[in-house]
Amino acid sequence: MKYKNLKHLTVAFACAATACQSPPKHENMQTLKYPDTFRDTSVVDDYFGTKVQDPYRWLEDDRSETTAAWVKEENAVTQSFLSQIPYRQQLVDRLTTLWNYEKYSSPFKRGDYTYFYKNDGLQAQSIVYRSKGAEQAEVFLDPNKFSADGTSSLAGLSFSKDGSLCAYQISEGGSDWRKVVIMNAESQQNMGDTLVDVKFSGLSWKGQEGFYYSSYDKPKEGSDLSGKTQFHKLYFHKLGSAQSEDQLIFGGEKTPRRYVGGQVTEDQNYLVITAAVSTTGNELYIQDLRKPNQPIQTVVDNFDTENYIVHTEGEKLFITTTLDAPNSRLATTSLQKLDPKYWEDFIPETENTLSVSTGGGFFFANYLEHATSKVVQYDLDGKVVRNIELPGVGSAGGFGGKFTAEKLYYTFTSYTNPATIFEFNPKTGKSELYKKSEVQFNSADFESKQIFYASKDGTKIPMIITYKKGLKLDGNNPTLLYGYGGFGVNLTPSFSTPMVAWLENGGVYAVPNLRGGGEYGEEWHLAGTKMKKQNVFDDFISAAEYLIENKYTSSERLAIRGGSNGGLLVGACMAQRPELFKVALPAVGVMDMLRYHQFTAGAGWAYDYGTAEDSKEMFEYLKAYSPVHALKKGTAYPATMVTTADHDDRVVPAHSFKFAAELQHCHEGENPVLIRIESNAGHGAGKPTDMIIKEYADLFAFTLWNMGVEQLEATEENS
Repeated sequence: MKYKNLKHLTVAFACAATACQSPPKHENMQTLKYPDTFRDTSVVDDYFGTKVQDPYRWLEDDRSETTAAWVKEENAVTQSFLSQIPYRQQLVDRLTTLWNYEKYSSPFKRGDYTYFYKNDGLQAQSIVYRSKGAEQAEVFLDPNKFSADGTSSLAGLSFSKDGSLCAYQISEGGSDWRKVVIMNAESQQNMGDTLVDVKFSGLSWKGQEGFYYSSYDKPKEGSDLSGKTQFHKLYFHKLGSAQSEDQLIFGGEKTPRRYVGGQVTEDQNYLVITAAVSTTGNELYIQDLRKPNQPIQTVVDNFDTENYIVHTEGEKLFITTTLDAPNSRLATTSLQKLDPKYWEDFIPETENTLSVSTGGGFFFANYLEHATSKVVQYDLDGKVVRNIELPGVGSAGGFGGKFTAEKLYYTFTSYTNPATIFEFNPKTGKSELYKKSEVQFNSADFESKQIFYASKDGTKIPMIITYKKGLKLDGNNPTLLYGYGGFGVNLTPSFSTPMVAWLENGGVYAVPNLRGGGEYGEEWHLAGTKMKKQNVFDDFISAAEYLIENKYTSSERLAIRGGSNGGLLVGACMAQRPELFKVALPAVGVMDMLRYHQFTAGAGWAYDYGTAEDSKEMFEYLKAYSPVHALKKGTAYPATMVTTADHDDRVVPAHSFKFAAELQHCHEGENPVLIRIESNAGHGAGKPTDMIIKEYADLFAFTLWNMGVEQLEATEENS
């Protein structure tokens, strides 16, 4: 389905940018009429003497009939518009064909069985299989049976050390609230110990006695989805007992923390507890489980750095830390010398950021070198065993497993290389192909190029641009610019099946590594936080300007996309530079920066953002870029499709509701500004396959239509 660039598409929505001559209206296109959204101007907040109206506060109530009616009306307008795009179904068909191949996870061994995830192609959820020795694999757990419509998903799976017991988490409709089911792994029979109202939790077994998990008290006021969750608690569930009898191990009123996790070490000797008040920095505690009723000991007593115990050998502890090492290092100490002043370097800090995995009796240092992977293997004495030879330049993930494992697995991928699983012998260093992706994509026809461009303040920012070989730099290529830039998250090269439908037809895909991410360590992260958040937006805007100046595209063929914190990025940038982009696709975004911390676990994001209550200066800074507040009446904004979901309890849909309502109120021009609200879905994880396909088809159809693409040529399979 190649683009027929015969002429600009005649649509009912004229180009907003002055450089583009508005095409005539399409004869068959219906007139777009938005819902008449009520503005309650009586709702006013006072921040340090400044009055701020919040006319759509009523949309924060996701339980009200009024909000439900508004959602229904907005969805009707959006679906009516999308249904008129002639190649929408063609995109659904093509994406369905692309998705229809077997997908495997790396295998992992528990007890006598080897487990793996597999999706036959278009199944709503991947199924967990297992095999013993040379026996044929059998179905162990089928999440497609959790719900009739495939919207309930497997959100976590944990086995006891001997593999005889397991506990698994179920997410319903994409919610972060989970229930936990306990199973006898050998007989595959549920044991009746079902837990409810579990959130942001791992599951870690202590022998066969029971397991540790974390959760919050359910909100007493407001919606279960949007109500504020404040104090995380670590519990121990003893098998055969009621959940109400579970023992509180850490957290609650005595030690109030927003995020608490507990992990039993592989040797079953210790419980390791991490505790945090925000998304960056954590306390570290340890409890000796070899004797009953041992005290919880403090390892790190502040939130200034990131600290995790990755392995133990007897009473020797191996700790990854950013203490005195913004790019991270691996340190060692003993149970008798827990204070950080006694820690010694095992793998020192380098100029590249470090993450560490363990398996097969070795440590694997995964470095990021300009956002691509470099892996070094170390032994227990801290000596380099070898540099792992990877298949190319891209992202390598894995190299983890039991410390006694004889073989490990890793996945390699890039923007032009579908994820491939390799089996790795840690003693010889030999890699062998385990599973190759069967997706319909010829990597040899495409290329990725990393460039560095200057941001507004002169900082050099890396960006990887992917496209079909032979691309003409004539400024006419449909281009999708994707970004995130927050919370120390790394955007490393990875293959995306839906992006094939974009790339194979001359589309350009560009991903910059913005400040606020973690690609260059904690200093890079901090350079995009609080009063420096504007750096992130400047980096993204400069990426767009680079693509235009170097003729990859033009403002008329440039779309921007991002989700969650990336949705904030898109919302802020389209408000600051509306003429620069033709299409904006903010997904599940943090759009109200004055009130984000009032919902669910949003207060934990304050390390990155700051809050409007911190100071007058912080309030004014946030209000200036907050997407809901930065829109200006009478401005022509890009063609916009906001996307969110009714069960998103991470970034509540009220953010997107309020932004879309204000955008429709302020926007002047014929570019469509719509919101697409998914039913029975959450922040993104666990979506069934058909829902994902339809969402991408709508995103691509909306984007191409508003870029002036008239029609798509049929591919061989649907011609």
